[in-house]
Amino acid sequence: MSDTNIQIVTDMLNSMLAGDMATTVKCLSDDVVYHNLPWKPVSGHAAVRQVLDPFVEGPQCALKKMDIHHSAATDDVVMNARSELWERAGVSVTLPVAGVFTVCGGLITRWDDYWDLVTMRPLLDTL
Repeated sequence: MSDTNIQIVTDMLNSMLAGDMATTVKCLSDDVVYHNLPWKPVSGHAAVRQVLDPFVEGPQCALKKMDIHHSAATDDVVMNARSELWERAGVSVTLPVAGVFTVCGGLITRWDDYWDLVTMRPLLDTL
């Protein structure tokens, strides 16, 4: 089960990298809780899209590369360490991220990403 849950998380992250938010939310439960720290948590597909669409939806996707360095799972919890390369308007940011995901019934029900706002600020200023 742990390997299956790691694959579910990896597939979801790869859909974000592809700029395919429709597929991303299909990997999430309807009542998913997404906490993209340091911001406040949100719940549900529409709220997740509201947070992520400006960065990863479609051909304007600012997420250019993602390397998952380590993944581990126990029961329904998957943790990974990854680096993400974001580019927009001539600004490039490599963001270290630690993710913690809860997977139940083949869907991600909770998603917590931990990253540093100071590192990401130059890209956020391009919005």
